[in-house]
Amino acid sequence: MKMLKTIVVSACLILAGASQAEITIGAILPLSGPASGLGIPSKNAMALWPKVIAGEPVKLVILDDASDPSTGVKNARRLVSEDKVDLIVGSVATPVAVAIADVASETQTPQFALSPAELPTGKDAWTFRLTNSNAVMAGIAIAHMKKQGIKTLAFIGYSDTYGESWLKELRAATPTAGITITAVERFARADTSVTAQALRVTAGNPDAIFIVASGSGAAMPQLAIVDRGYKGKIYQSQSAATRDLMRVGGKAVEGTFVVSGPAVAPEQLPDTHPSKAVATSFVQAYEKQYGPNSRNLFAADNFGITLILEKAVPEALKKGKPGTPEFRAALKTAVESTGSVFVPQGWVTFSATDHWGFQRSGGVVLKVVNGDWKVEP
Repeated sequence: MKMLKTIVVSACLILAGASQAEITIGAILPLSGPASGLGIPSKNAMALWPKVIAGEPVKLVILDDASDPSTGVKNARRLVSEDKVDLIVGSVATPVAVAIADVASETQTPQFALSPAELPTGKDAWTFRLTNSNAVMAGIAIAHMKKQGIKTLAFIGYSDTYGESWLKELRAATPTAGITITAVERFARADTSVTAQALRVTAGNPDAIFIVASGSGAAMPQLAIVDRGYKGKIYQSQSAATRDLMRVGGKAVEGTFVVSGPAVAPEQLPDTHPSKAVATSFVQAYEKQYGPNSRNLFAADNFGITLILEKAVPEALKKGKPGTPEFRAALKTAVESTGSVFVPQGWVTFSATDHWGFQRSGGVVLKVVNGDWKVEP
């Protein structure tokens, strides 16, 4: 069995005459396996987290879920039972985030999922999503398609909860836009070829093809589609909004439309965009740490957590000390009551009945132009 990679970062602050309780936050991220391209930049963002929130020192425990749901569950149970965490962050991989949610609910530990994890009604009572929902992103994509005059659409995406959630949202949104889904194909994250699926989605020559995959893996189906001679429009989900798409896809991804939060290209946003300032600040801090053009939407999602905690933790501390059930319950209630918070990927407004939070007007459509992003008007 692969040994779990454990990284413990502890920040301790001692003030004269004051006794403080440490806020312990456990992160479960895919640092290896097929989703590692998502997890590594998310982990990198945690180096930018504040060492103290609301006067309390913060301890981070970061575990590798290896892109595997069962490993994610083991990690979650360890964080709750051994590390006594006040909050679970993760996973970036949707199937893992869904599995972790069961532990969060069972142990009544708040979870900040970094993926659009679909959960049955009532099962998400302790889970908040820190990424734009597939419903929000699908609405943005379909509105753009309608402007482009698209009438027929084919789908090729992951055969897991992320892919199926996107397919569900597209099926719900296309009829009212006058768009017909002509073909549906699936593939596994670990697959190395999608030639057969590409043949089938291009056979009817639809006006557009929607690909649902992530990171560098999003380039593989597009390369296969272009190799078949397809000349229509190609769309990708928010998980493809990384430079890996262009690095691997090269000329084959030119002209591709990708739905995303604003942190990928905040410089192109109008000054009136409510998230421009915070998205720009994130990009500047991240690229100072990791180099030019290293900005990443998965890192941006993770960074947004700190902005929510800075508002929620002071309220939670009024009702309990870190490390106690009272604090965890108070933190959940405080997050539900923070109101609108501007984060790098848009803005969130959580409530007791809405643990998705992100607003549709915060998203953007990107176009690959000369190997770079261009925000669509």
